[in-house]
Amino acid sequence: MTNNDSVSSLLPFQPRYKRLVDNIFPEDPKDGLSKSDMEKLTFYAVSAPEKLDRIGAYLAERLSRDVVRHRYGYVVIAMEALDQLLMACHSQSIKPFVESFLHMVAKLLESREPDLQVLGTNSFVKFANIEEDTPSYHRRYDFFVSQFSAMCHSTHEDPETRTRIRVAGIKGLQGVVRKTVNDELQAIIWEPQHMDKLIPSMLFNMQDRTGQDGEENPAALAESCFRELLGRAAYGNMNNAVRPVLVHLDNHHLWDPNEFAVSCFRIIMYSIQAQHSHHVIQQVLNHLDTHNKTTPRVRAGIVQVLLETVAIAAKGSVGPTVLEVFNTLLKHLRMSVDFELGESSRRNSSTSVSSGRGKESEERIVQNAIIQTIGFFGGNLPDYQRAEVMMFIMGKVPVYGTPCHTLDTVKIGHQGTKRIQTMLLSSLIMVTSGFKSKSMAAALPPPFLDPLFSISLMEDSELRQLVLEILHNIIDRHDNRAKLRGIRIIPNVAALKIKREKISKQDVAFMKKHGQQLYRHIYLGCKEEDNVHKNFELLFTTLAILTIELANEEVVIDLIRLAIALQDMALANEENMPMFIRCGIMALVAAYLNFLSQMIANPPFCQHVSKVIELRNMDAPYLLPEHIFRDKCPLPESLDKEDRLLYFQTSDMAECLAGPGYNAERLSIPYVPQVTGTTGQVTLY
Repeated sequence: MTNNDSVSSLLPFQPRYKRLVDNIFPEDPKDGLSKSDMEKLTFYAVSAPEKLDRIGAYLAERLSRDVVRHRYGYVVIAMEALDQLLMACHSQSIKPFVESFLHMVAKLLESREPDLQVLGTNSFVKFANIEEDTPSYHRRYDFFVSQFSAMCHSTHEDPETRTRIRVAGIKGLQGVVRKTVNDELQAIIWEPQHMDKLIPSMLFNMQDRTGQDGEENPAALAESCFRELLGRAAYGNMNNAVRPVLVHLDNHHLWDPNEFAVSCFRIIMYSIQAQHSHHVIQQVLNHLDTHNKTTPRVRAGIVQVLLETVAIAAKGSVGPTVLEVFNTLLKHLRMSVDFELGESSRRNSSTSVSSGRGKESEERIVQNAIIQTIGFFGGNLPDYQRAEVMMFIMGKVPVYGTPCHTLDTVKIGHQGTKRIQTMLLSSLIMVTSGFKSKSMAAALPPPFLDPLFSISLMEDSELRQLVLEILHNIIDRHDNRAKLRGIRIIPNVAALKIKREKISKQDVAFMKKHGQQLYRHIYLGCKEEDNVHKNFELLFTTLAILTIELANEEVVIDLIRLAIALQDMALANEENMPMFIRCGIMALVAAYLNFLSQMIANPPFCQHVSKVIELRNMDAPYLLPEHIFRDKCPLPESLDKEDRLLYFQTSDMAECLAGPGYNAERLSIPYVPQVTGTTGQVTLY
């Protein structure tokens, strides 16, 4: 025999298990494993399981010699025999045999030969899929995690070989995960020292999307393993699984651009159990905190990843982190404004204008990402949580004349305060979008309504627009706004097919308590000198939505009185308002009374309104929305108070409304808004 080891089978007094092992090796390794002799060895091992450990030790001894002597054909045969014995034997005695088997796999993985590394990995994967009768608490897989991780990072010069080694490494790690979970040894694989090798190995391969398609593509295989690992993570293991992802993204500068980071967290959120979602969000929030002084684009990248995580989590359970999410985001919003304004002031005192502008625009990227995240997250919460978030954000808006503990408005000055107000109100618009509350009292409690109205009186047309849009989101419960868009004389309101329901008792009570507050802010908002076309459009929509959603007969009378008061204010012009504002108010009153008269379906009232509009078309078009809000509309030098036919008359409207339902006599009482008490309540005099 040319194989010296086979000679040993002829030696006298050789133990039977050794003879059986020797016999499976052919004279020429190319002939492969001797099937008949392998069957004899297997039968012996199953019949005498107490001999398994000796069979394993002897096979290991032979394999070690063959590896050293580079007789790889015999190595392959030895591993094939081991695999078959593993599959066939499931008794308690298998444990010592497994130790020999793992020792041999380790030998192969340690070799520099790619073929042997792949061979060892394949055997390990087969072993990993075997369910052992009892877990082995003493067995550790530290070496295999390290070795397979190293293979995942292979830099072999031959691309094909490199891919083979990396694929083997990924499969090996997948085997370790499966084996440890099946052996109830989850605690071991989730230890940081293993996760810090295993997770980056997956991510490293997921990043590289080039290469072969199908099963042998390292990127696809790594993603599959990553998903499987996360799917098995229990609550207590989430930190150890997610932290290495964040560290990897930091180390490889993957927050800007952040496509890979977003992709990773999508995979994480869709792979973990839904009840663990808030744990991931918490870790991203903490990571954002640690990066509070990094570049704007990195912070924006982290915020956008947060948006992805909350977008997915909002569909399930977000848990107790809701307000913490908003608190952290608002804190970073404030910091971003501080950075931006700090750069701005430094820029003013230096010559570097272009770099300053770049920094400022980059901070805007962070701010927009934060607003988008706040809005998206808030907009996807259930209504009870959304109401809480609305109150929370409103409490952060700096309002002049009120203590604002969360924002030091003195430090950031008027410009910074305006930026914070604008952004927080913008986020409130997103949070309130689609919000449907059964009662207005629940949607607009005084702690929310009072500061909102305080902002509505600020000398800034943009802030007032934002306040009105928030009110529209909350009050318009039947989505009629789109039909009312644009201030105009609507010829046929019925054609709009407006949806409405009978006003509830709770909403009647709300209007009794807060109606005058609403009217007062509309009244005062109309005469602001910086109003533009959009302000009047939003004021018209506000009046129309109030009519649809909250107007009973008493409220209708109040709204007509408000309209008459606005007309009188524009005519008297005691505050020397610009002519555009006066004509804008007149146009608003015309558009609204035209809408209201058709909504209450009162023919005489409709006729009176139509008559005034018709005369204006001929003699004073600048008093109608279609004209005054057009570019370069010629403005009159004065308004002729004496031409009664151009204006809506209280007496005529009272006559139209005389009869059942309406207390028309109240129309003759002029509307005068006046604040009383400390709650912002308004009494009508």
